[in-house]
Amino acid sequence: QVQLVESGGGLVQAGGSLRLSCVASGSIVSINAMMWYRQAPGNQRELVASVGSSGNTNYADSVSGRFTISRDNPKNTVYLQMNNLKPEDTAVYFCRADVREQRTVYFRTYWGQGTQVTVSS
Repeated sequence: QVQLVESGGGLVQAGGSLRLSCVASGSIVSINAMMWYRQAPGNQRELVASVGSSGNTNYADSVSGRFTISRDNPKNTVYLQMNNLKPEDTAVYFCRADVREQRTVYFRTYWGQGTQVTVSS
């Protein structure tokens, strides 16, 4: 079994910064894509940013230029550096990883429990 644990959320004023972390643990052989999603009250969960195993990245238009996703493969960790935060960035942020476990040949998707980010105006 694999677990994803996020940390780094909190309350920040508009224009401030936060850095989210997500650590994957368990019987991991390799991790393909790692992603950050967010969900605001009443809204659907949306993809914020993704990073492939080789480091290629993609961002939602709403965060491009302000957020940076990165990963540390030996530590099975993905980060989301969020700068110039806006009130509309307020949401629960979830990490997702596509993981190949021991004794398997396929990748399975795992989610973290989420961390709250609140940006005050």
